[in-house]
Amino acid sequence: MRALTWQGTGKVSVETVPDPKIHEPTDAIVRMTSTAICGSDLHLYNVLGMYLDAGDILGHEPMGIVEEVGAEVTHIKPGDRVVIPFNISCGHCWMCSRGLYAQCETTQVTSQGKGASLLGFSKLYGQVPGGQAEYLRVPQAQFGPIKVPDGHPDERYLFLSDVLTTSWQAAKYADFAPGDTVFVTGLGPIGQMSARIARHLGAGRVIATDRVPERLEMARRNGIEVIDFSEVDDVPAAVRELTAGRGADSVIEAVGMEAHGTPVQEFAQKAAGKLPDALARTAIDKAGVDRMGALRTAFDAVRRAGTISIIGVYGGQADPFPMMDLFDKGVTLRMGQAHVKRWVDDLMPLLTGDDDPLGVDDLVTHRVPLEEAPHVYELFNNKEDGCIKAVLKP
Repeated sequence: MRALTWQGTGKVSVETVPDPKIHEPTDAIVRMTSTAICGSDLHLYNVLGMYLDAGDILGHEPMGIVEEVGAEVTHIKPGDRVVIPFNISCGHCWMCSRGLYAQCETTQVTSQGKGASLLGFSKLYGQVPGGQAEYLRVPQAQFGPIKVPDGHPDERYLFLSDVLTTSWQAAKYADFAPGDTVFVTGLGPIGQMSARIARHLGAGRVIATDRVPERLEMARRNGIEVIDFSEVDDVPAAVRELTAGRGADSVIEAVGMEAHGTPVQEFAQKAAGKLPDALARTAIDKAGVDRMGALRTAFDAVRRAGTISIIGVYGGQADPFPMMDLFDKGVTLRMGQAHVKRWVDDLMPLLTGDDDPLGVDDLVTHRVPLEEAPHVYELFNNKEDGCIKAVLKP
């Protein structure tokens, strides 16, 4: 089959690789019909190469048609249309029984001290081949795959794999009351959907910041107030000005480790990525190499006794936190990988009708064949050609 493979920092290519096969009775094989590129894929593309091997298949936002199932997979069958969650969870362990699917004890990557295995996401999370390919082997398929109905194009349901469920969790973790003001840092796909979901769940006002014109315009047409941080010297001050000097009741930090505005940490991050793998892993483990600009904005923009929901991905072990300010303000922090299947029942009714209350149909900007994936990675990474969300069609 053909698959998008990591070949080095800033380099991916589509290669011919062996077709996946059933290894366990809990496996399934799914023929991909759509698979998206995520901002987290750019972390692998740019920063976390020390945890990858040349030839690793990327991608964790897949859907398609079931081709084959193992003997213990009974809730799906060949011919079913399914979305695959990005985290691999068993559904029956202690963590899963509490809805904490991203911490599944059956698939935890204990050798790395990490939570549940993830599709297409490096040695840190199990080095499981991902879904930017023609076919995908799905572990723990007795629980994970989400059956979806016909009647809408793939893109209506595809983002249950990550974007929608991650954004729903981000909004839930923000813990705002009806009528509250929510501030969102970053208007990539997660920021876009987090902002829309916050409005849907009753926020009185949703403000978001970014600097990319196409992202700002997409947010505006979906009812979000925007702050262009290329035109504002002090974004938190602008948020306070919009909120009677108090700050946002809740903040969703949707950027993560590659935020703009922190040149020293950007240099450290890039330098770590150029080291030999063993030294680079030590640097990540022992140093604060994440770019903290978006987090600092969140910390400053939230009101006293407010809540910050961190959904952007971070990778440094010793990032500097302004603990005195956070303690003094009485800030609540919630964060973590999305527990995908925990939120599916909340989201599915919003997707099956014709009204599209979350504006899911207004997210994808690029639909291209799998063979064009390397070019689209460049566009997405460089924020060119209005690329906000790209879907590959194997």
